[in-house]
Amino acid sequence: MSFEPVLLRNRGVPDVQRLEVYQQRGGYRALEKALRMSPAEVVQVVKDSGLRGRGGAGFPCGVKWTFLPKDHSGPIYLCVNADESEPGTFNNRILMEEDPHQVLEGITISAYATRATTAYIYLRYEYGRCYRTMQRAVDEAYAAGLLGRNILGRSDFHLDVYLHRGAGAYICGEETGLIESLEGKRAWPRIKPPFPAVEGAFRKPTIVNNVETLACVTHILDRGADWFKSIGVPPDPNNPRDLGSYGPKLYCISGHVNNPCCVELPLGVTARQLIEEHGGGVWKGRKAKAVVPGGISMGFLSESELDTPLDFIGPTKVGCLGLGTAAVIVIDDQTSMVDVLYNSCRFFRHESCGQCTPCREGTEWMTKILARIRRGQGELSDLDQLLEIANGIGITPGTTICGLADGAAWPVKNALTKFRAEFEEYIRHHGRHHDQR
Repeated sequence: MSFEPVLLRNRGVPDVQRLEVYQQRGGYRALEKALRMSPAEVVQVVKDSGLRGRGGAGFPCGVKWTFLPKDHSGPIYLCVNADESEPGTFNNRILMEEDPHQVLEGITISAYATRATTAYIYLRYEYGRCYRTMQRAVDEAYAAGLLGRNILGRSDFHLDVYLHRGAGAYICGEETGLIESLEGKRAWPRIKPPFPAVEGAFRKPTIVNNVETLACVTHILDRGADWFKSIGVPPDPNNPRDLGSYGPKLYCISGHVNNPCCVELPLGVTARQLIEEHGGGVWKGRKAKAVVPGGISMGFLSESELDTPLDFIGPTKVGCLGLGTAAVIVIDDQTSMVDVLYNSCRFFRHESCGQCTPCREGTEWMTKILARIRRGQGELSDLDQLLEIANGIGITPGTTICGLADGAAWPVKNALTKFRAEFEEYIRHHGRHHDQR
């Protein structure tokens, strides 16, 4: 596949984290171009590009920006979601560690477009190297007049950028949970509406965007909307819900592969391509039993579904929740799906904020049932009980405020649909062929 990386084009370039080197390679050229346009024109370019959020939901970025109130005269905030706590995901970390000014340039352009005067980078606490690298980039940008007041001589454009380190909570990846945490409160997601664009951080209009999304903005302004739409997958004319999957995407490949990595490719590649062409194949000469297409909350692809396009629509056609963060996790044929699902449920039980009873109790029940099955005390009726719980929690049935419960339930529904026979066999014969735990 012939493809020119843009998001990772500076990867491996010596000292590219320094402003001087980044500018030598064309850095901040897109910001200069943006400042010759009006904010509304920049928003329109991003809308025209079809850029969809890379953080998991896939909402059109430019459309989100238009939700800001037009007549608002007070402060507007930009919150950069750099929490990256979805298991198997590390693309934002690579962008921040290896090319921080690319991210910072996208933040500055987006702040200009949305009329934001303050940007908060909400950073996962465990990302110590990211914090140090991004802070150095911010300091360099201030010293060069690329942040602060009168940016690049524009007397009407001021932007302050602050790094805010989170405390390692998965729920802070949800935009309103992030905002609550940023304000110094417990990260309990808010009921919507009002949406953050109307009432967000400090009860002021706020845009929340993912790191990779904002990095894409840099290149859209530099190369144009038509260039961005020339990459990826156009919408299916027979599916009115398909908005297209345009642009490059960073795919993470981990789990049971010979070469865990992060690669940049056009949206729409398949899991099989990623595993065989970039992940070095399944490790130890084994075969893939299942593959997580985009973070554990998306569910599983079976081996027969590995040729599914990993765009914003493809995974939903085979029962997955969506593309998510495009973090592909490979599970080999020697691994028990009972163990995989138990680990998934245990994670979501631990990370539930506890605000909504169905999520708090449902994730606990599912974990306890799977723990009992692993101890050799399970019954076949437990599988139907798991499905009943999973179908009763989340935004989809309308029982919770945020989507964490959906992310917890989807792997359960997915695994029990696609690997039911394995679960039944495990329950029937577990005590005879499996170590007690």
